[in-house]
Amino acid sequence: MDIKYYSSRDFPSYLPKLNALYDDLFTGGKGFRSKLVQKVSSHLNLSAEKVKLLCQTIEFIHNASLLHDDLIDRSELRRSKPAAWLKYTPEYAVLAGDYLLARVMVNLSSNGNIKLIEYTANVISDLLEGEWIQDSLIFDWGVTLEQLSKVHNLKTSSLFKWCLRSPFIAGENYDERLHELLEEMGSILGALFQRSDDLLDFGIRNKEQKIVLSDLKSGYLNSFGSQIMKDLSSKEKEQFKTCQSLLEVKRIVGEDNFDKKVNNFDTDNQKLIDLYSHLLLEVCRIAKDEGALKENLSPLAHLMYWRTKP
Repeated sequence: MDIKYYSSRDFPSYLPKLNALYDDLFTGGKGFRSKLVQKVSSHLNLSAEKVKLLCQTIEFIHNASLLHDDLIDRSELRRSKPAAWLKYTPEYAVLAGDYLLARVMVNLSSNGNIKLIEYTANVISDLLEGEWIQDSLIFDWGVTLEQLSKVHNLKTSSLFKWCLRSPFIAGENYDERLHELLEEMGSILGALFQRSDDLLDFGIRNKEQKIVLSDLKSGYLNSFGSQIMKDLSSKEKEQFKTCQSLLEVKRIVGEDNFDKKVNNFDTDNQKLIDLYSHLLLEVCRIAKDEGALKENLSPLAHLMYWRTKP
């Protein structure tokens, strides 16, 4: 389905600045999460109206989180354009994000699926909790992978879980074991996506040409950074905190040791990819679908981490 997630007709015409902000925000996004919703929905015989509602819901939540995240992080660009807080003021960015979340609950309420409304509200709560925790970890140079994994599960994975589970909830399939498996698969997808993103920050497989060391320079030790930090001497740790380039990082860590850490990091995350594949087989068995669901979801874990088609 070619879904237009945002239309000015969805929002009051007497708020032109709000509509202009949304025009900027929703232009240029990949819509990956809504595409994932469509992949899961494809074998569930959901109506086109329901699928559209689910796709718009996840895009509204995701984009609301981007508005808030960019302001908190003071990120100046979003999708190669000035971030909303910079172009429209921080106050407008906050209000625009809040308004999107409010529209989510209004739109879902009209559908009347109480379980879906409740689940969505919990996901939004998880996002906010994850942001609170992540903000508390700024300049915490002793942060562990376990602590970061909790943040990733609340912030990043919560939306992937929603993409996997919400079509089944919309289709009123409440099989408890099925949703436990989908929850775990969503957790894995989110972890892999975030850890891959953390590697990009250190220039690893950075095909997207993202700015390197932006996390480190802002005082945030991401998952790969925490793996580097834990084996450094006290003097090396102090030097690592102030690195301004990858050359400095590799000089402190050692080129061979840096490559070894990347390989170890990849090996650990490949185990998550393998676990995801195992869980998917069980999901297909319970859902009585060995075709479309398996074909649509099987490549995702590999894609999330390696950022390339298997």
